[in-house]
Amino acid sequence: MDEDSPHIVHVNGRAATAEDLAPLAFAGHAHFTATQVRDGRIRGLDLHLERLRAASAGLFGRTLPEAVVRSRLRTALRGGPADLSLTATVYSPAGEFTAADADPALLVRTGPPSSGPDGPLALAAVPHERFLPHVKHVGEVAKTHLLRTAVAEGFDDAAFLDREGRFSEATIWNLAFWDGEAVVWPRAALLAGTTMGIVRRQLDRLGVGQRTVAVTPDDLPALAGAVVMNSWTPGVPVRRIGAAELPAAPRFLDVLRRAYEAEPLTAP
Repeated sequence: MDEDSPHIVHVNGRAATAEDLAPLAFAGHAHFTATQVRDGRIRGLDLHLERLRAASAGLFGRTLPEAVVRSRLRTALRGGPADLSLTATVYSPAGEFTAADADPALLVRTGPPSSGPDGPLALAAVPHERFLPHVKHVGEVAKTHLLRTAVAEGFDDAAFLDREGRFSEATIWNLAFWDGEAVVWPRAALLAGTTMGIVRRQLDRLGVGQRTVAVTPDDLPALAGAVVMNSWTPGVPVRRIGAAELPAAPRFLDVLRRAYEAEPLTAP
């Protein structure tokens, strides 16, 4: 990082060196979580910690102790801006294309805060299924390729259809739909995002209906709205998916934002 920048790149709680970072230029066997820090605190911290634990267990067969992860997050936030973006990536120093074993390492980097695009967005509907969809892993060339292809075709981004023709997720987003009264989550193999987890549990507490069903392109005309969400924001409106136009849904956006903001901010 620029010495004058308030943001950091740490490996295992210390400033990263070029030697630390060089192997990561070609690393694809790793996983991460991303969040927006506000006033030095994080929404859904428990969901981020559980994401890292479960993914490490699945990819590496071992996990970093929660106390260690929290300590390294605190170190990364100490002395930095109150509001920022943070990404925590867990990887094996043994590298990839090898069966060698090593204790996982944690790369933490921070950057300027973000709230995502305003929208409304137009999404191309493209056939694609992510490998290990339940893991937020790195090295996904298909997502960037499909995003760029969609933009070249006049869309803003891409939404994915599985082999059964069901919507699952978008490139770096979860999808959510609105039927006029309840939130509709797609039933398919997908990454359950931390913002999605926050919204779902807070919708329950607010008494807002939600259901999980298979959603196909043929179902879109009957829906009353759609959004994408990720660590930047609980909802960016979607105006079109493929050829199907979707109505503006201000009530839907308000419900999602109220649910998200009901989640307390927690210090690591």
